[in-house]
Amino acid sequence: MAARPATAAQKAQRELEDLQLVLRARNGDGGALDVLIRRYNGFVRLKASSYFLAGGDSDDLVQEGLIGLYKAVRDFRADKETSFRSFAELCVTRQIITAIKTATRFKHAPLNTYVSFSHTPAGQESDSECTLGDALPGPSVDDPSVCVISTQELQSLVFTLGSGLSQLEAGLYRVTNGAGTLGTVRIGPVRTGSRPYERS
Repeated sequence: MAARPATAAQKAQRELEDLQLVLRARNGDGGALDVLIRRYNGFVRLKASSYFLAGGDSDDLVQEGLIGLYKAVRDFRADKETSFRSFAELCVTRQIITAIKTATRFKHAPLNTYVSFSHTPAGQESDSECTLGDALPGPSVDDPSVCVISTQELQSLVFTLGSGLSQLEAGLYRVTNGAGTLGTVRIGPVRTGSRPYERS
């Protein structure tokens, strides 16, 4: 029975050392963080070996477990009634399970199978200057401000053409833009105006 009190004393000593290391690591002591990572590395590997990651290997799960350990160091609160080891176990397990769920969700599958616009299309030589982005047509104008300004400019142009052109010029303009035929063009009296190219 003498071994039990010694074990409890050792456990309390280890918890105190862990707490001191966590506090030092939070204050920027990289050495304290390294000691914690070395101390819990075997534990993280043991946890990771219990799980399987589709499309990955055991080292990926160990990395996720180490991320969980880092989060445990970052988020541990000494005022709660738990040891750092218990909190670290919870964080490591949750991080590994989250990584497995994320990998099996296929949420980012379209991003992982994308076609890059900055590379040459398949079947062309790699030294070609033309990329897929160059070969595709440009985007349509969807910006509301561009649409409003374009509409206003068009209305201004139509008004200017309607008031500044003679009847013959306006009729020919309609014909060239597909809005009329030569039979509909009226030839009226020639205007005299300030334009030098008009006949008087």
